Amino acid sequence: MIPNTVVHEDLTGDQRGVRVIRISRPQARNALDTATKDLLMQMLSDADADPEVRAIVLTGTGGVFVAGTDLKQMKTLAPADHLVQRTGQMFSVLDALETPVVAAVEGYALGGGCELAMACDVVIAGASAQFGQPEIRVGLIPGAGGLSRLVQRAGRSRALHLVLTGDRIDATTAQELGIVADIVPDGTALGTSVELAARIAAQPPLQVQAIRRVARHAENSPLRTAIELERTTFQLLFDTADRSEGIQAFLDKRTPNYQGK
Repeated sequence: MIPNTVVHEDLTGDQRGVRVIRISRPQARNALDTATKDLLMQMLSDADADPEVRAIVLTGTGGVFVAGTDLKQMKTLAPADHLVQRTGQMFSVLDALETPVVAAVEGYALGGGCELAMACDVVIAGASAQFGQPEIRVGLIPGAGGLSRLVQRAGRSRALHLVLTGDRIDATTAQELGIVADIVPDGTALGTSVELAARIAAQPPLQVQAIRRVARHAENSPLRTAIELERTTFQLLFDTADRSEGIQAFLDKRTPNYQGK
């Protein structure tokens, strides 16, 4: 029996509402093959559909996030196989989630692993983490947003420098380029990510969804258009019960009880 290459755990207590999803192929440094992508896609979709899950933490095992795409399998794929097997759909699912995702990165986040991290909302990296898009070194280019996201975040010149050489960058450089939000001591990325996810999970769910939706549009829209959407969304949220609860709790000097309504 082949063990699952992706597992999940729902946290409790102060971390209630957080689901941790772990990629577990330690023998391959968590490299993404199609079976792992399919399972990860299903687990992300299931978490997004569960009203009890308000934030997701995505991480690897064995001190590695994801070392890349499984090149042993990639070697045998024909162009049509990518269409039939939907090898890029996992990233589309991640982009469409309503639930916020925090990536806890230790060790390598290379190729598909770097693309996976950048597709998450927030990236927390251990101090020794390394990022990169080395596809050119094996006769490929990034195929799941690696180049495009880097151009958006780092600018065309710095993105091309990385993608045309396949060079790796450390966590500090990744933070400078807008890939990483925070750098923490090695071995603590998961704990820090869970703490952050728990703080997000405690916020009003509709407002969290709205913020992420506006932020996605702001990345790709003229500033004026993005601000118009932000203002309209702000006004619509005035009709939510959680808006009333949040203001009343502040006035009462108590912790709000958000219901997602």
